[in-house]
Amino acid sequence: MEKTKVLLVEDDPNLGSLLKEYLEAKGYSTVLATNGKQGYDVFSKDKFGICILDVMMPIKDGITLAKEIRAIDANIPIVFLTAKSMKEDAIEGFSVGADDYITKPFSMEELLLRIKAILRRTDNKTIKNSDQEEFVVGKYKFDYKHQILDLKGVQHKLTTKEAELLKLLCLHANDVLDRNFALKSIWNDDNYFNGRSMDVYIAKLRKYLKEDAAVELINVHGKGFKLLTGK
Repeated sequence: MEKTKVLLVEDDPNLGSLLKEYLEAKGYSTVLATNGKQGYDVFSKDKFGICILDVMMPIKDGITLAKEIRAIDANIPIVFLTAKSMKEDAIEGFSVGADDYITKPFSMEELLLRIKAILRRTDNKTIKNSDQEEFVVGKYKFDYKHQILDLKGVQHKLTTKEAELLKLLCLHANDVLDRNFALKSIWNDDNYFNGRSMDVYIAKLRKYLKEDAAVELINVHGKGFKLLTGK
């Protein structure tokens, strides 16, 4: 899976370097800019998954930068870093579309947890809002809207949860579908009992897809599932 690319804009060189090093160690490709102008220049030339912006910066502050970023991409998640504990900073940040803010000093672990939470929400929203309804899985055709899995004219009617789970797998085809993400997306809770329920549905989908030897639905230990479509 491609790494999430982070734009980090922080004018404190020590903190910026530490955060960049930490985020990259945690698997995030991170680009560091040291002021708002440089941050905008970098953002306008590349594609990022999330922006972390210091509020108080020289040349161009984080609030102004966020407005400019929003003009380019209205949906990209933005987290503000602020040295103030004043609620005015937070209110102003949220007014320009911030997804979260964190007050200095903060632990890197807390920032990481917030980033993960935001990316989960964003990813979940993208999946749920996906309007794709027809998929090709090897020799199969999957009609999500009508909950039909078709193999050369032979149709199998899926239950709602089977169809929702297969759609998630198709949207992540040949990549890992995170187990907890799937549970929260479909069952709204990743507890043990829902997990056992999902395992039953996975087994059913695996049975439905067995007629095409090129298609595999495999368990990825400790992570989730992968639908291999033979492509």
